[in-house]
Formats: sequence, structure tokens, C-alpha cells
Amino acid sequence: MVAPVEPKPGGTLRNAFGGVLGFFILLLIGVLAFSIRLFSVIKYESVIHEFDPYFNYRVTQFLTKNGIYEFWNWFDDRTWYPLGRVIGGTVYPGLTLTAGTMWWILNSLNIPLSVETVCVFTAPVFSAFAAWATYFLTKEVKGIGSGLTAATLLALVPSYISRSVAGSYDNEAVAIFALIFTFFLYIKTLNTGSLFYATLNALSYFYMVCSWGGYTFIINLIPMHALLCIVTGRYSSRLYIAYAPLVVLGTLLAALVPVVGFNAVMTSEHFASFLVFIIIHVVAFVYFIKGILSPKMFKVAITLVLTVGIAVCIAVIAILVALVASSPTKGWSGRSLSLLDPTYASKYIPIIASVSEHQPPTWPSYFMDINILAFLVPAGIIACFLPLSDASSFVVLYLVTSVYFSGVMVRLMLVLAPAACILSGIALSEAFDVLTRSVKLQLVKLLEGPLSNAGDTKDENSTAQNDVLKADKQVATNNKTEDVKERPSKKNRKKDKENTEKAPVKSHNEKRLLALPLEASAIAIILLVVLGSLYVIHCVWAAAEAYSAPSIVLTSRSHDGLHVFDDFREAYAWLRHNTEADDKVASWWDYGYQTTAMANRTVIVDNNTWNNTHIATVGTAMSSPEKPAWEIFNSLDVKYVLVVFGGLVGYPSDDINKFLWMVRIGGGVFPHIKEPDYLRDGQYRIDAQATPTMLNCLMYKLSYYRFVETDGKGFDRVRRTEIGKKHFKLSHFEEVFTTHHWMVRIYKLKPPKNRMKGKTKKPKPV
Repeated sequence: MVAPVEPKPGGTLRNAFGGVLGFFILLLIGVLAFSIRLFSVIKYESVIHEFDPYFNYRVTQFLTKNGIYEFWNWFDDRTWYPLGRVIGGTVYPGLTLTAGTMWWILNSLNIPLSVETVCVFTAPVFSAFAAWATYFLTKEVKGIGSGLTAATLLALVPSYISRSVAGSYDNEAVAIFALIFTFFLYIKTLNTGSLFYATLNALSYFYMVCSWGGYTFIINLIPMHALLCIVTGRYSSRLYIAYAPLVVLGTLLAALVPVVGFNAVMTSEHFASFLVFIIIHVVAFVYFIKGILSPKMFKVAITLVLTVGIAVCIAVIAILVALVASSPTKGWSGRSLSLLDPTYASKYIPIIASVSEHQPPTWPSYFMDINILAFLVPAGIIACFLPLSDASSFVVLYLVTSVYFSGVMVRLMLVLAPAACILSGIALSEAFDVLTRSVKLQLVKLLEGPLSNAGDTKDENSTAQNDVLKADKQVATNNKTEDVKERPSKKNRKKDKENTEKAPVKSHNEKRLLALPLEASAIAIILLVVLGSLYVIHCVWAAAEAYSAPSIVLTSRSHDGLHVFDDFREAYAWLRHNTEADDKVASWWDYGYQTTAMANRTVIVDNNTWNNTHIATVGTAMSSPEKPAWEIFNSLDVKYVLVVFGGLVGYPSDDINKFLWMVRIGGGVFPHIKEPDYLRDGQYRIDAQATPTMLNCLMYKLSYYRFVETDGKGFDRVRRTEIGKKHFKLSHFEEVFTTHHWMVRIYKLKPPKNRMKGKTKKPKPV
């Protein structure tokens, strides 16, 4: 047995200094996470980005102006005309309520910031919170060093920056923090068995449900981990406390969110949690009766319990199957089915497949979004198995599932980023621990040189004692974490005592075996520092150049300098100032949110995409010849049609490039629209080889009307070809506005012509 070592007087001071230093490092990490996301404001201006954030901004304006009760009951008649939309019951209110609360607090403190300013900076603020939550989560898994490293990596990772730059006012701005914090509280409860943390975990899950539809990832991942622990024989009372309150209280709270409601208990995404809830109760009951019955009686009881438990599980499964049997999707949402079957959306729901962020990522996008973390993650997985704990197994399971989902949908790279940062932080921390300890040991030997063997032995013994003391503390912590609710017998306690005495010596021997040569350790440290520097450089570049440009204002560089394309705001301003307040504007659904928020005009469809038939109607109109399209739009009371065209300046995300999705979505509801009619030998063309159906459809005409006047040839810089139909006139639409760079074109429906008074036919003489 190793003799106990008295703690040095300076140990308490060292710990206090380490705590203060760790606090300031965390503070600096938060500042870093916030400041690196400000490039969009510094380089451009304080403006809302993308499409969905404009709807969130508009809703937040309504909330701050009219209050929470009006918000819950708000019927928006400016969207989805003539259907409208009940906003309070169809949005995840977490982001809006968070920003509205921040605005109210700031104004209460006499800090008069506008609602737009608060919305712009909400994402950077919560990125700092997410970094701190990552620290606490990783600390519970592998310690303070790993936590600080993981928090730093998350503050900089491009995948998270892409959805949290200043101005990116979308649900993910607060949802990623809620996701990580919920996982932290689950792990904390798992390590401590505290009902207090279990309650906080349910509340954090409730905030996640309020914020983002991705909450279903949590309510499926945690049951998977609980089931994994049960199957591998790692069940404990702490697991029960961590899981059961979350399912009961979390489900009740989730049902309070209007957009979720009874879906929390009626849809297939939630059924796994209920099934595991039954299983964990059966296991808990088995452990309970094991402690109060004799072995003989226990065998009889276990047979009865398992029989009843299996019967209950079968009954529950039968009830769930009966509930979802009538649904054509078996209770799954379209997006969930797209994740489980990547080909589902392209086959049955083209509206989901048409969204660019729902496409599978390419391999370069992994390097772009997580960079060197892709290479560090395997090392982090290995470190999690040395030793394997409930917390480390959860992190590994989180990584495995997020890797799969990110491979199906590029948007879910955002969910992968925290897992990659946590495991990479563990890998880097463990590597630095081994390398710095190796350098320390080797330097001690070099500095001592030709000293007496006695002195060497004394120093080595002192070092060994320090290592043993550290290992004792680590083993004590691990033993505390792995304790089971049942009190061990006297015999088991004796065995545990013997194992505890042997563990530090073994740990010390392993550490001594991990000592590397001085040269190798120094080179490895330098390489890791260089690798980290390259990661920082890449992240700063991604934040400054790749992800900071607002989609509402575009820029490009050429030999004669920087060019700014502000056509979108120019078009929306024209609509706001030159049309009547009750005029209806038709466009593809991508621009619905921006038109409503910036032009303050009624739209037919928008980015909510809740009504596939309505979107298909607009797609059919765009795919039809001019007269049938006019009839469709006129039946919807449309007065103006807006199209986005990038052929002049080379903007690739225009409506011509999206047109085939309009055809597919329209054809899915109206069978007379057939995609092959718009293709020449299976190829999508807009030149002279294009099909007559393509050349005569409304989208082609509205995009290329008068385009030949720009250069005399009609050369499309996006498709890199001359257009097929150059000279034509419009009979049912008239051009009313085209922006400076031709990126947005607005047309007005001509009024119906008066009936021509034809010559009356004389009756034939009888």
C-alpha cells in the first residue's frame, strides 16, 4: 500500500490561481466567440441576413410592439394569400421570445437599442454561451483542460460560424446553445444522480423545443444512450434519475409549445423515448427486487417481471403502431423520413429536396466547415475509451449519430460541429498532457546530469508520489462516478479497497510508459501548435470572407475593384413605395419572407412551405405559357410578379436555375406539367436547342424579356450560352421595374381586355 502524501501548503493557492486563470480564459473564449462573428457588421453593415431571419425579425417586431398575448393570437393576413397563417401556433417561439426579452431588459436599463440591432447581435451573444456550455459538458467528460480546449474550438469552428454571424437571426442562433446545454445537464445528472440537475435538464430541453425542430435529435439520442447503458450492464440509479424525469417532465413541457402540442406524444419521432422509458422501469424494478429477495425467490420474480415487462412493451408497441398505421408516413414527418431514407424527399416531397441546405454535403465541405477537427476526432474517440465511462460513451454516440445525419443533410453539419469540437478538444488535451509530461521528465533528467543515483532515486520517488496522489484522486473520482445505488456487501467493499490500492500504481506505470523522448515530444508539440495556428487562420478567413456576406447585399471583386449589388433592397423599396398597400405579389417561395418584411406587401407563398398545393400552384403558373399563367395569377388576385435573374451579372442562385424544381413541385400536384417537356434529350437548356415548352413558359419570358438589349447577343453569364428566344413581346404582363444589375425584375399583370364587339351574324332566311 502506498503511504499517504501530505498536501503541500502551496497546493490550495495553486488551485485558487488555476480557478481564477480558468475563469479568465473562459471569459476570453466568450469574447473571441462574439468578436469573430462581427466581420459582417464591420465589412458591410448591421443588417439581417438570408431569408428566414427576415420573418423572425418581423415577428419580433410584432412581439415587442403588441405584447405576448397578441403574439400568440396573431393571424397574419399578409402571407399565404388568401389562406393566411396563424403565427403563434406555427412558429418555434424560442428565438423570438429570447430576443424580445433581451430588448425589454436593455430598454428597462435605459439602453435604447432598436429591435433590429438586438436581432443582429443575438447569434454572436449566444455563440459565447454555446462555447461556455461546451466547456462544462467536456469538463464533465474528461476534465478542465479538455473543456477549455473544446470551448476554444467551438468558438472558432466555421460550421457554427456559418449560422451564427451577426445578422444571422435564425432558430439555430439559440438552438445550438440549448442543445449543448441540455446534453451537459444530462451528463451532469448522470455523474451526480442529482434530481436538481435532472429538473434543470427538463427545463433546458423545454427551451430547446421552443427554439428549433431539431429537438427531436435530443429526445432520440438520450434514449439511445440510456438503452446502450442498460444493454452493456451499466445501469445505475443515476441513469434512472437522468432519464425518467426528462421524459416525463420534458414531454409535458414540450406539449405546451403550440407548434408541437400533441405531436410530443403522437408522432413516431418521440416513440423511442417512451419505449426506453418502459424498459428502464422494468430494469429498475428488477434491481429493486434483487436487493430484497433471496436468490431463489429472485429467480421466480425475475421470470414474472420480465414476462409482464415484455407483454407491456408489446402492448405499447401495438398501440403505437395502431396510432400511426393510418398515416401514409407512419407518423414520421417528411424531414425525418428524408434523414432515415435520403432518397425519400426526391421521390415523394420535392419541396424538401429543392432546398439547397437539405442536400447531402460533399467531402470538401467537411474540410471547409470543421477543418482539422475531422482528423482529430478519431484520436478523441480513442481517448474516450481510456477509460470508458457513461459520459464518454454518450459523447461517442453523439458523434456517430451526428456524422450520419450530417452526411444526409448539409444543414446538420451544424449538429456535428459541437461533437467534433468536444472530441477534438479531448484529443488535443490528452496529447498535450502526454507530451508536456514527457518533456518535463526528460528535462529533469538532462538538468540533473551526473548527480548521484541517490538524488535521482529521491526525485523519482517524489515524482512518483505526486503521480500516485493525482492518480488516487482520479480513481476516487471515477469510483464515485461509477457507484451504484445498491450498497455493496462487506466482501465487495474489501475487493474494491484492494482494487483502489492497486489502481494508482498501475496508473503511474502507464504514465511512465507513455513518456516519449524529448526530441519527439518537442517536435510533436510544435506540430500541434502549427496545426492549431492553421486552424485559427482558416476559421478567421471563413468568418471574414466565406460566411459574413449578407445574401441581401452581394459583392464581387474584379480587376477594377469591389462591386456591390444591392438589387434586392432596391426592388423591395420600389414595391414599398410604388404599389398599393393591399397589392399581392407573386414570386417563388424563397423570397416570400423578404417581400413581406421589407416591402410590406402580401405574398402568395413564403419560406414556411406548409402548403405544398399552394406552392405547386405558383410553380405551375411559372411553368405555363403566358396566358394560362396570367389566368392562374389573376385567380389569386395577384397584381405583381417578381423574378430573380442572374444572367447579366453571373448570379447563379436565380430563378432559371431553380426552375426545374418549380416544374417538379407543380407537376407533383398538376399532372399536365411534365419535366421531360422542358428537357432536350434529358438536358436542361435555355439556348436555341431548348424545347418549345421551355422557350414559351412564363419564367423564361419574364427572365429574358429585353435581355438581348444588354449586349446585342443575349449571352447568359450563368449558363454561359446565348439564349434561344431573343426577340419577343409580352401580351399579358408588362415590365414595371428592373433593378440596376437586372437581378430582380418586377412585372405587372395587365388588366383583362374588353370583349371585342364582333359583327353580329344575320339570321339565315327561312
